[in-house]
Amino acid sequence: MEQTEAIPAYNLSEEEEKKEILRQYRALLRVLKTKLKPGDKELLRRAFEMAVEAHKTMRRKSGEPYILHPLAVAKICVEEIGLGIRSTICALLHDTVEDTDITLQDIQMEFGNEISKIVDGLTKISTVMDSNSSQQAENFKKIVLTLTDDPRVILIKLADRLHNMRTLDSMKREKQLKVSSETVYVYAPLAHRMGLYNIKTELEDLAMKYMEPDSFRFIAQKLQDTKRARTRYINDFIRPLKTKLERTGLNFEIYGRPKSIHSIWNKIKKKGVAFEEVYDLFAIRILANS
Repeated sequence: MEQTEAIPAYNLSEEEEKKEILRQYRALLRVLKTKLKPGDKELLRRAFEMAVEAHKTMRRKSGEPYILHPLAVAKICVEEIGLGIRSTICALLHDTVEDTDITLQDIQMEFGNEISKIVDGLTKISTVMDSNSSQQAENFKKIVLTLTDDPRVILIKLADRLHNMRTLDSMKREKQLKVSSETVYVYAPLAHRMGLYNIKTELEDLAMKYMEPDSFRFIAQKLQDTKRARTRYINDFIRPLKTKLERTGLNFEIYGRPKSIHSIWNKIKKKGVAFEEVYDLFAIRILANS
């Protein structure tokens, strides 16, 4: 779900907009390539055309055509969460029932029960989130989890929230704060619960960017300044481990990553220390196929 009043920050001609929409649709088909079975392309095209038609007069706050949002959400579902064709169709249609003249019956007739049930779940979550902003986050999470017995609803909703957070710059300040606090208290814990740790981390970092902008910039800059030394340290740390693990013949992956800005900030606050006194600035992960 998105706000739709435009600000003139975006200035493509109608022709260029059409090209951009098609470009994004083709990019979505490319990431789906390995999952497509006979008949899937036709289903996707119908969902895409239905969404384009439904949202044709709508714009995002940035001024761009609204349809670019469901396309981006669908791409996140496939590329970053690993969902398939049916979820992609639901992602393309996720705002239609709530925001346009399309009804759940229309979706059911066109795509069947399974897809209309997921779209219904997504619509209900949006409605609950909008109407209960004053409730505590704990209740939210319970409500969201009881609204559906299909985990795909939660996963698509997380993709929707992630795209909204990535494009939050064009919103008014109070909207940015509302969406960010909802993200930290409801959506990041849900992402954690679903095992989507990268998405949880990104949601927390993006929310912090709006809620604690000075601290966010300070830590981001410190991490940037120490990046080269840290990368070298991580590589030196991994090298002997990798050599030993290779000798065992195990099938494994090993990689290091910096800790998120949000988790470093939490540590600074909890322990009352300076950035320089936070020593676990990175994590090493070993995944072994046992």
